[in-house]
Amino acid sequence: MSDEILAERRGATLWITINRTERRNAINAAVVGGIHAALAEVAGDSDIRAVVLTGAGDKAFCAGGDLEGGTEIFGKGESDPTSDFGRLARLARGVGVPLVARVNGACVAGGVGLLALCDIAIAVDHARFGLPEARIGVFPMQVLAILRRVVLPRHAAELALTGEMIDARRAFDIGLVNHVVAAADLDAKVDEILAHLAAGSPAALRRGKYAIAAMEHMDFEAAIAFAEGQIALAAQGDDAREGVKAFMEKRKPRWNS
Repeated sequence: MSDEILAERRGATLWITINRTERRNAINAAVVGGIHAALAEVAGDSDIRAVVLTGAGDKAFCAGGDLEGGTEIFGKGESDPTSDFGRLARLARGVGVPLVARVNGACVAGGVGLLALCDIAIAVDHARFGLPEARIGVFPMQVLAILRRVVLPRHAAELALTGEMIDARRAFDIGLVNHVVAAADLDAKVDEILAHLAAGSPAALRRGKYAIAAMEHMDFEAAIAFAEGQIALAAQGDDAREGVKAFMEKRKPRWNS
């Protein structure tokens, strides 16, 4: 990790904090690299049950790409057809534990991309969201690749084409965030979500995240056939047997995975 990214274990949860309050937690190479490194470690640590992504302070979750570095923050173009952010997005999509966005303030441009990579998002009521890239001569290309699985196409198009900022209530209405709370209640709500996640079987959540991503582009027949196979495989696992036994014995399950 660099100073720009703080990674801290809190019980079974890894907290990843963008630590650039002087730049409103804007994205630079160190931020992308730090988040990538932290998520890469999750894959090899079965004790981690969830990841929380947030920004330092109370003003911004992430203000998007840091433009002090010029246009290279958007990618290197002809010299490399991929980008650091794209590689981070690919990794995040494959992480087998739930990712929770703790949106503590402004969430703009690439910040919306980071938010959209998460499975669940909780935002403070003063947070604002937007995709203003067109106003500086580019477009939120990579963000849209992620955002289209979160909100309906017309909402994504309006955000990207107009560049207008929306408030937290509007973000909730279009499905960009799951919950909107007062700043004083943010951590309590995050803890509540983490407690619900911890109650689930780790094996079930890993298989479930895989299934959600896999079924995203399937038609109904392909998706239902895939789901039939996946539930049959899940039912053969130790966690399924333990879960059913615990239910019948009216006790909490003791997960093996």
